[in-house]
Amino acid sequence: MVLVWVDHDRGRVDELSLQAVTFARVLAAASNEELDALVVGVGGTAAAEVLGEYGVRAVHSATHPQLQGYAPLATARALAEILSADSPSAVVAIGSDRGNEVMAHLAAVTDLPLAADCLEVAAGEPARVKRSRWGGSLYEEAEVRAPTTLLTLAPHSTEAVSAGGSAASIREFTPALSDADLLVQAKAESSEETAGVTLADAKVVVSGGRGVGGAEGFAVLEELAELLNGAVGCSRVVTSAGWRPHTDQVGQTGTKVAPDLYIACGISGATQHLAGCRTSKTMLVINNDPEASILAHADYAVIGDLHTILPAIVAETRKAKSA
Repeated sequence: MVLVWVDHDRGRVDELSLQAVTFARVLAAASNEELDALVVGVGGTAAAEVLGEYGVRAVHSATHPQLQGYAPLATARALAEILSADSPSAVVAIGSDRGNEVMAHLAAVTDLPLAADCLEVAAGEPARVKRSRWGGSLYEEAEVRAPTTLLTLAPHSTEAVSAGGSAASIREFTPALSDADLLVQAKAESSEETAGVTLADAKVVVSGGRGVGGAEGFAVLEELAELLNGAVGCSRVVTSAGWRPHTDQVGQTGTKVAPDLYIACGISGATQHLAGCRTSKTMLVINNDPEASILAHADYAVIGDLHTILPAIVAETRKAKSA
């Protein structure tokens, strides 16, 4: 059996988790094994139908009277219980902040090695993994010698693909948790209402860096993003300067995006930023520095003043949409 931890919001499974499920399904099929999933907390059983569609045989639903929201150590304890009872060949999670945190706890609890940010896995003894290191600036091939392979999947490295399956069976259980396991948990979550698409889901991202010049310089980026039904992103230096909120940051310590089109305006191309956008299908760079490192990753580039170029693009886009 291969086991995948699925993060969810009251039963709603996000795109990243479905990527992990797809990856785990392929891994299980390569070894002729079944695929099971763990969901934790209220509403977890509501995810069974969609998880079954993606090839999950059984959903282990962990609930506890004191478990109200995301609790990393408690989730790791629940995974460890299944690991002890069923001896899965591998445990998989998406390499998000939460996924990496939960799996790090599981590695500590079980004293097993963890391979994070994997791109490929070849099952066997030992398992062989290819993973992204140093913000995606290099790839590492390694062997994982353990009775159960613990790994997280690099976000956007696998496309979520339905298997056309039926609803998975549900196996409810109450994990044995101590007060210490429940000490850190999210008891309430809130999000700001935003118009349009989110940064993580946008098919077009218009992103700005230091070259935009200031908070007011993002007005034209917002205008272009709106015309293209996209979202506005930024580099870390922009959030550090207070020009945009951290929620807009694209990068290793921000949001990792994989849009159809990424428009990078006045961004130099630091490794930290590229780690968040290198999986974009097409990258257009607008920069006045012909030596900017981001140009090495561009599919198309316009060398010049973005304050002149962007208004021209906006004008032509408006003209094309009104035609």
